[in-house]
Amino acid sequence: MSSLELRIPPPAVAAIAALIMWGMDLVTPPLQFHDTIRVIAATSVALLGGCISLVGVISFRRMKTTINPTRPEKASLLVASGIFKVTRNPMYVGMVLVLIGWAVFLSSPGALLGPIGFALYITRFQIIPEERALDAIFGSEYTAYKARVRRWI
Repeated sequence: MSSLELRIPPPAVAAIAALIMWGMDLVTPPLQFHDTIRVIAATSVALLGGCISLVGVISFRRMKTTINPTRPEKASLLVASGIFKVTRNPMYVGMVLVLIGWAVFLSSPGALLGPIGFALYITRFQIIPEERALDAIFGSEYTAYKARVRRWI
């Protein structure tokens, strides 16, 4: 299973999850919500997620460190300010929120498995290997950061 570590870029994993969620929507009965409320809720959650991800990317760019999730060993700086004081993984938190927004839009109970599956996959095959790489690069500084800031939220 370690052959999957850091292999599939997280946005691709999110896209795959979104497609699976769409498939689940086709085979499970929808929940009944007023369309306006459903669309507003879905859009709000997805936009929040997109904004959180974007803030994380902008923080990495400003600090001139890599945003390539398949090459964490290329990190040149430990970013621990801004959104990174709240979560160690704002881009992944944002992706989960976008998937939750998609699930709300689909209004399918089966689609709710998508964000859960994404979070489990990303934790095992992306975040844990990233943490090993960052620990090797930044040592005690990263250990102290992990003690202060949660992996997700």
